[in-house]
Amino acid sequence: MSDQNVNKGRRRMLTLATSAVGAVGVGFMATPFILSMTPSARAKAAGAPVEVDFSKLAEGVLLTIEWQGKPVWIVKRSDAMMDTLGTLTDLLADPESDVEQQPAYAKNQSRAQEKHPNLSVMVGLCTHLGCVPLEKFAIGPASDMGDDWPGGYFCPCHGSKFDMAGRVYKNVPAPTNLPVPPFRFLSDTVIVVGENPEEAKV
Repeated sequence: MSDQNVNKGRRRMLTLATSAVGAVGVGFMATPFILSMTPSARAKAAGAPVEVDFSKLAEGVLLTIEWQGKPVWIVKRSDAMMDTLGTLTDLLADPESDVEQQPAYAKNQSRAQEKHPNLSVMVGLCTHLGCVPLEKFAIGPASDMGDDWPGGYFCPCHGSKFDMAGRVYKNVPAPTNLPVPPFRFLSDTVIVVGENPEEAKV
């Protein structure tokens, strides 16, 4: 074999080796850049739907979960709690939920899905300045809210009050009802917060 053929072979081998090393280097350089454009696992989790099994939740007990970095309240309201909802219309700023603080399927007196009216799902942040209201489900004097208190939520920061459906009272700092996030039922005891029901999807 001539020296010329040997040199050509070496040149070809060196060219291939250099190209391979260069490609690997570009891959290493590009990976952090590409990864920086994809959401982190934490970011995905912050906005991801949350599945909640409320089968062991007793009536009148508040369950708090986190969705999109916000507290979401789930309450299985008793029939007595539900009965108060129709008696408060004159005391509420937006009793018909005309301000869009809920999906269309929760725009009703109980601000819940019609098939499961007792189950309340709301974002637990006051619509005034974002404080977390207190659960004040006891009625009357036992609530420390006055003899005629029917049960609901009270914001300790500036005194806003909400009923058991999260509807805001008149003459308080909070301008709107507590928001209702999208949610759907997987079964009679499991919901997914962050997703609408199939029939509600456009």
